[in-house]
Amino acid sequence: MTVSSRPRCSPTGSSTTSRRSSTASARRSSSSSPPWCAAATSCSRTSPARRRRCSRARSPSRSTARRRRASIFANVVLVDEINRAMPKTQSALLEAMAEQQVTVDGETRVLPDPFLLLATENPIEYEGTFPLPEAQLDRFFLKTALGYPDIDDERRILTEQRTGHPLRLLEAVLTVEDVQQLKRAAQEVYVDELIQRWIVELVRATRESEFVAIGASVRGSLALERAARGWSLLNDRSFVVPEDVERLFIPVLMHRIVFRPAFLAEARRNGWAAASASFKEACLVAAPKPEADPDGEVFALGTRPRH
Repeated sequence: MTVSSRPRCSPTGSSTTSRRSSTASARRSSSSSPPWCAAATSCSRTSPARRRRCSRARSPSRSTARRRRASIFANVVLVDEINRAMPKTQSALLEAMAEQQVTVDGETRVLPDPFLLLATENPIEYEGTFPLPEAQLDRFFLKTALGYPDIDDERRILTEQRTGHPLRLLEAVLTVEDVQQLKRAAQEVYVDELIQRWIVELVRATRESEFVAIGASVRGSLALERAARGWSLLNDRSFVVPEDVERLFIPVLMHRIVFRPAFLAEARRNGWAAASASFKEACLVAAPKPEADPDGEVFALGTRPRH
């Protein structure tokens, strides 16, 4: 609100009367106006810098703003239907998945350790969805499809959800220390040099296929080797066998590969599972798995002689 103090010609011809009338009008207006009106009036008579300081001091959004930890600061984060999130949100998750940290207003904050992000996708309808970029798909450790439950599990779902959802009854079964111990145990699982080299050759075979536009990256090699160690640990073994790598090829590598239209047409015609199995066999032909030599030298795990 701006009040003019310039004399005006009144009907009676008195500029003093006009000035008094204007001053009285301003007083009435400021007394009946809300506080921010008075603040704006006083600020309008000051310098621009003073007005900026005044507006900052009286800004409700700044005076009540406070930071709080978002839901990303957790050990396990579930993102439901991630392909419905906006690209900006997907980009924010990319930093959390790749570097285990987030940046807010130029300040970097480290996420808890261990940090696990689970995400689901709606594979049926794509209206209003935003496909994940290849760089973010490469950050996911593995991909699997749940499918439909069998008849016994589906009947049990009916029984368990009769009076409520069973999620409210969930309780912790592991502590953070237990997970850290399992992580260290998986790191100690033995992987022979022959199997390591075969893993690299298998991943490189995905880059040379005629059906592939962009093959699996080095992250694919790292993930396949780590997944094989974890799978061996779950099967009570302290060493990796070639069958572990072969079993994990599809869930660890397939979502990292950008296929050409010829392969996608085959997948639509025969189904994704059949097309994936066919691609896996082609890679196994290009990079055969190592075979055991029954007449070879016997040595303890981890003590293979170097040549």
